[in-house]
Amino acid sequence: MDWKIELVAVPVSDVDRAIAFYRDQAGFTLDHDHRVGQGVRFVQFTPPGSACSIAFGEGISEMPPGSQRGLQIVVADAERARSELLGRGVDASDVDDQPWGRFVYFADPDGNTWALQELPARPYS
Repeated sequence: MDWKIELVAVPVSDVDRAIAFYRDQAGFTLDHDHRVGQGVRFVQFTPPGSACSIAFGEGISEMPPGSQRGLQIVVADAERARSELLGRGVDASDVDDQPWGRFVYFADPDGNTWALQELPARPYS
């Protein structure tokens, strides 16, 4: 039986500012923005090509805004992903080369942190 992560909560202080960041700067796809009821607004975004989405809004998470640390996305090309982020105004780190991959780091306006990882080439036997 497969167990697949489908949704991760990201705590934000300003829903509309977070929507603008994830849509216009991070380049994620807005899947849903629904007011479910009094005090509950559900917003869902999916990174391009991902099977897992993020959710935020009102009444979605008890975590303090900015407390989600170390979310990671695998990308095919760290340099290209960094260039795309920089081109959309995201303060992205330089590429960090490690034996286990190449990484680019950034944060949303609340300080939730992200890592983009380009996996190393896998040797064939």
